[in-house]
Amino acid sequence: MRVVDRRWWARKEGEEPADERGARKPTYVEDLERQIAEQSAQLQTFRSEHRRSLEEFEQVKNRIRRDVAREVERGKRAVLVELLEVIDNIERAASAIHSGTASHEEGLKNLTRGVELVREQFLAKLAGWGVRRLEALAQPFDANQHEAVTTTAVTDPAQEGRVAAVLKEGYAIGDEILRPASVVVGRVDQ
Repeated sequence: MRVVDRRWWARKEGEEPADERGARKPTYVEDLERQIAEQSAQLQTFRSEHRRSLEEFEQVKNRIRRDVAREVERGKRAVLVELLEVIDNIERAASAIHSGTASHEEGLKNLTRGVELVREQFLAKLAGWGVRRLEALAQPFDANQHEAVTTTAVTDPAQEGRVAAVLKEGYAIGDEILRPASVVVGRVDQ
């Protein structure tokens, strides 16, 4: 019978036990090491796939941003092209007053008519985009649609809390207010 001293403190420096030098690992240890190696390889695969997916996601996100920005620019250009028609008509109205063929009074009439036509054209363009004017005059004051600038005295009690004058028109698109109307609200003096 042979006795092997397995106490680590009893060994001399650099010396290994005789039977450990040539000993094989138990099979369950080899199985566990193989499973660890397989799991590590699988983890590396998942990490690389995850990294690739993140990179693809970032590329798609950037492409969508570029596409949206391009569409916004295209939409802006379309709106501006329509507004250029309005500017052309304003210039025609302004040139009507300077035309040498008409008298000063006739030039002012032409200018006034030209400005009215441009206003109508501009309101029609806004209506084409779904923008509508808010009816405010003689309506009950509504803080969601109106911005009270001041109040004015009214004699009729039925006019109390109603819009007496509109200083700036209000506009909405659908149910959303683009700009509230600036109004003067009537109040009865006591």
